[in-house]
Amino acid sequence: MTERAIVLLSGGLDSATTLAIARTSGFDCFALSVAYGQRHAAEVDAAAIVAKALGAREHRVMRVDLAGIGGSALTDPAIAVPEAPTTGIPVTYVPARNTMMLALALGWAEVLGARDIFIGVNFVDYSGYPDCRPEFIAAFEQLAARATKAGVEGKPCRIHAPLIEWSKARIIQEGVRLGIDYAMTVSCYQADEQGRACGRCDSCRIRRAGFEAAGIADPTRYRPS
Repeated sequence: MTERAIVLLSGGLDSATTLAIARTSGFDCFALSVAYGQRHAAEVDAAAIVAKALGAREHRVMRVDLAGIGGSALTDPAIAVPEAPTTGIPVTYVPARNTMMLALALGWAEVLGARDIFIGVNFVDYSGYPDCRPEFIAAFEQLAARATKAGVEGKPCRIHAPLIEWSKARIIQEGVRLGIDYAMTVSCYQADEQGRACGRCDSCRIRRAGFEAAGIADPTRYRPS
C-alpha cells in the first residue's frame, strides 16, 4: 500500500513545489489548505487548482480565525503590507500560523493513518519568520511524537521540509523540472480577487528575484501599475 502524506498547500510557489516533490517521492498526497483570515484569500483558490493539477488524492480547506487575533499585516487591514525592504521580523509575520497549520495537518494525519507531513517552509530566501527555521521544524516533530496516539504507540509522524535550505532559484528550477506551471500559483501578500500580484511586497520581490536568478521567465500575473 502506498504511504499517505499530508501536504500543507497554501497555493504559493513553495508549497506547490513541495507537493510535487512529495508526489515524486511516491506518497499518496492529501493536500491541506488553511483559510485563516488572510487578506490574500486568492491563494486558497489557487491551492485548489494546484492540488488538482499536481495529482493530490484529496484537497481540504480548513478554517481558523487568526484575524481574530490580529497582529499581522496579512490578517489586519489596519496594518499596511510593507512595499519596501524592512529589518527584523516584518509585520507580515502571522503569530502561530505554521504551528497551527502543522497541528491541523497532524490531526488529519492521525485520522488517515499517515506518518508523513510535508511543509514548504524555507529559511534561505525568506522574510525572516521564526516558524520557518529548522529549529522550529525539529521541535514540532518532537512535540508530535509526544502529543499523539500514534507517537505514543511508537509510530511518530515525520515532518518533511524539503525546501528549507534551498534558494528560491533552486526551488523554481526543481519545480520546472517536475513540470509545475507556476502561473497557477499565488504568492503575493496583497493579491487581488483574480490572484494578480502587486509586484511590490516582500513575497513578490523574493519570487521575482528567484525567477531572475534561475534564468526562467517569470509567469506571475501582475496587476496593472
